[in-house]
Order: sequence, then structure tokens, then C-alpha cells
Amino acid sequence: MLRRGKGGKYHSRVHAFSSRVKYGECGCWYGSKVWHSNSKYRKTIWRCNHKYDGDKTCRTPHLTDEEIRAAFLSAANKLLATKDEVVANGVAMMEMLFDTEALEAERDELLQEAQVVSEMVQQCIYENAHVALDQAEYQKRYDGLTERFDKAKARLEAVMAEIQDAQTRRGSYEAFLKSFDGLPNALTEFTPEVWNALADHVTVHSRDDIRVTFRNGQEVRA
Repeated sequence: MLRRGKGGKYHSRVHAFSSRVKYGECGCWYGSKVWHSNSKYRKTIWRCNHKYDGDKTCRTPHLTDEEIRAAFLSAANKLLATKDEVVANGVAMMEMLFDTEALEAERDELLQEAQVVSEMVQQCIYENAHVALDQAEYQKRYDGLTERFDKAKARLEAVMAEIQDAQTRRGSYEAFLKSFDGLPNALTEFTPEVWNALADHVTVHSRDDIRVTFRNGQEVRA
């Protein structure tokens, strides 16, 4: 959801931590809760959305915005301590991680197969319309061709989806490396921009064991 801010600009009302913090034991996401909403002690905390589901209370600890920010800064600074290595390894691994050459070759073969079979289907229909054919044999041939076409089409769609996914992940990975490389060697304050550029999600195993998974796939304990 969006709301209009000063100057007529729209800002997202979705919190930066929504669906980005989860409990390590059950894998459920944290949600925000307000404590003491009608008093001066009003406080927003984050806890497992299924903490009180079922007969047993989930053991996950609740966290404040400040604790999540601090955990992110701690993990990010540990990763930044090896920035040159992270960036160099990321660039070196890029082609291997997101190589689509084989998929693209298969896509081209499937496109050709689909085109050839489509023409064969049309020829089959044309012949049946202009030549007296055994209808049982015609139907068998037609069904075989359409099955072959459908199979090629289904695989083509799957391959194209894989290529698109790889390209999307590559773009995200490249954006991470660019943002990460442009940061100072240590962060002193939390900003939503850096959080969104670097962090994929946070996993809470306990209050003393909070880990940040970054957009390059690395997990760092805060």
C-alpha cells in the first residue's frame, strides 16, 4: 500500500522488515506487534507470526527494530571486512552461477522443433481435407504430431522460464556487488537503502544467534 507524503510523493507503508525476518527453527516469518498501544510506553516489536499457534508456545524471541538494525550492521561490517575478496569472488563466479548458454541452445532447438512440427500438423490437416485418407490412420498421425508439439512447447516454456530466472538473479547479484563495492569499509548507521541493497533476509535462531543472509547468498552471524 502507498500513502502520499510531503511534496505529493508516495511512500510504501510496508515496513522494511516485513517478510524479511524469520525464525530458524520453524521457518515462519516475523510480524510486527504493538505493545502498550495506548500509553507512553508504546513499543513496536517483531515476533514469529505463529508464536501462539497450537498447544505449544513458540520459543522464538521477540526483537525490536533497534535489535534487527544492530544485527544487520554487525553482520554487514563483518562482510565488509572482506569486501575486496567478496567482490572479486563474486565477479569470478558470475559466469558459472548464471550461465545460460546450454539453456539458450536448447531453447533454439525447441523453437525449431515446434516450428517444424507445427508445419507438419498443418500439412497433415491439409492432406486430410484434399485427399481421401483412412481416418483411423489420419487421427493416429494427427494425435502423434500434436502430442509431439505439446511436449516441445511445454519444455520450451520451462526452459525460457529458467533463462528468465537466471537473468533476473544475475541482475540482482550484479546490483548487490555494485552496491557493496561502493560502501565504506564500515557502516556506522542503518539506512533502509543499504538494507534493501544488501540483505535478503534475517534468520533468528536465538537472541544470541541472529544471522543475515545477503543477496549474494552469504550468511553471516551478527
